Amino acid sequence: MAPWLALLVALAAAALALRWRRRWAPLCADAAFVVRAARCRRRLLRGGGRSLAARFLEEARKAPRKPFLRLRDGTVRYGEAARTVARMAAALRGRPLPGGGGERLGPRVAVGLLARNGAAFVCAWLALIAVGARPALLGAQLRTAALRHCVRESAARALLVESGLPKAARVSHLKALLCSAFYQLLGADSSDVLYIALPLHHMAGALLGVAGCIGIGASCVLRDKFSASHFWDECCAEGVTVFQYIGELCRYLLNQPQRPAERQHRVRLAVGSGMRADVWRSFVRRFGPLRVVETYGLSEGNVTLLNYSGAPGAVGRSSFIYKLFSPFEIVRYDTESGAALRDEGGRCIRVRPGEPGLLIAPVTPRTPFLGYAGRPELSEQKLLRGVFAEGDTFFSTGDLMEEDSDGFVRFCDRTGDTFRWKGENVATTEVAEALLAHAALQDAAVYGVTVPGHEGRAGMAAVVLRPGWELDGAELFRHVAAALPPYAWPRFIRLQERLALTPTFKQRKALLAQEGCDPSRVAAPLLLLDLPAAAYVPMGPALWDGVVAGRIRL
Repeated sequence: MAPWLALLVALAAAALALRWRRRWAPLCADAAFVVRAARCRRRLLRGGGRSLAARFLEEARKAPRKPFLRLRDGTVRYGEAARTVARMAAALRGRPLPGGGGERLGPRVAVGLLARNGAAFVCAWLALIAVGARPALLGAQLRTAALRHCVRESAARALLVESGLPKAARVSHLKALLCSAFYQLLGADSSDVLYIALPLHHMAGALLGVAGCIGIGASCVLRDKFSASHFWDECCAEGVTVFQYIGELCRYLLNQPQRPAERQHRVRLAVGSGMRADVWRSFVRRFGPLRVVETYGLSEGNVTLLNYSGAPGAVGRSSFIYKLFSPFEIVRYDTESGAALRDEGGRCIRVRPGEPGLLIAPVTPRTPFLGYAGRPELSEQKLLRGVFAEGDTFFSTGDLMEEDSDGFVRFCDRTGDTFRWKGENVATTEVAEALLAHAALQDAAVYGVTVPGHEGRAGMAAVVLRPGWELDGAELFRHVAAALPPYAWPRFIRLQERLALTPTFKQRKALLAQEGCDPSRVAAPLLLLDLPAAAYVPMGPALWDGVVAGRIRL
């Protein structure tokens, strides 16, 4: 063969191999995952739709001496927990309900559970399931009006109590049972030790965490709160192999000083949601060659995304094969009207690759939407009708997603967080990611604020400096200008000592947005983007008056 022909053949083979790796290899991974998911579902449903409590008791009979919950003050074994569940169920079954009338606790009666993370919470939850009741998992931190609201929304007839207002999402027993197969899908088994420090009144902690642990008969290290400074030491001491994260938790670990335990652990799998691509790469590089699996789902939702192929920053796949497992679509969304865009015929429009859009999922008998307890009007607001054909119904997640050219789905923003400025949509996650790439910034929350005399909402960022660092306004602007288009530059910076978080480590932006950027209403130091000076400068009442009067251009 002539040398030039051999070179041509080699180049063609390399091109085919690259195309295989980028396009066909992920499709093979999709097919393998869907087959594995179908087997798990068939195995679960073969038992006649057993409840999660029945699944737990089955594991307890098989291995009663196996550690189930590893707490700070001791270990609860499967058999011991099963006896506690049985005693609680016996005490609850047929118990008279408060208020008289002769009604008793039994099937389909809603009961509120108010307790901190611990054995009492888990056992009471399983006991309520065992008697056929409908557990309403309430946040232990709730007080007064917020607690009354949650009890009212859940229609709870009684409370089990240990010595922004949320909507009460309905979760079926079937969904809880399917969630128990979560870790089976990821290759975990009974030899694994799971670490959970997420609140159990949220889906991530209860359904994916505890239910997933029961599903594989594993041991669970359960903590009432997360400690970044003690995490790796606890992982080493307890032999943790799998841990569950959410929100900014992994970035908090990266912000900690280096310690020997962070490379001496046995953790091989990190599962959760909300890990950005830059954090993902830094996390694996620093803490070892562990596998990261990003997932996406809502307590009330009927769509699940799972990044089992390990592409940093992606939440899942959008191939036709994956949609056999969990069907969904991404459609165009208008930020100004707050609704999905429709064509001349009144139908929604699918996005192109690289274009952000609203994630929706068909409501069918196989993928139902149960709605919110006692609030039919809120349930109806989450539904889109006549999406692609007359009579069809889709669930709106309220999240903006983007599909790249390789078929990976990436989270863009919440529809309520994205704002419009100078005729362009600004994704707060993109701006926050750019800011956090600056060496002086440890945390950042980005949101839109209204400015008198200006249309749309201007970008504002509340930032936390790293200990010992000072902020150079000119240098910060150079960094922002290099990373973001002009319309996405934050016009205002708010310096904070720390950012308020929800129990699941999500930033509380609503109060920050309400306070806005008026120095008379904000106690924290404020900076204004001075475009002529190409720098962020301290903003007092005089500069703010200039902005409102239009003398200072934003």
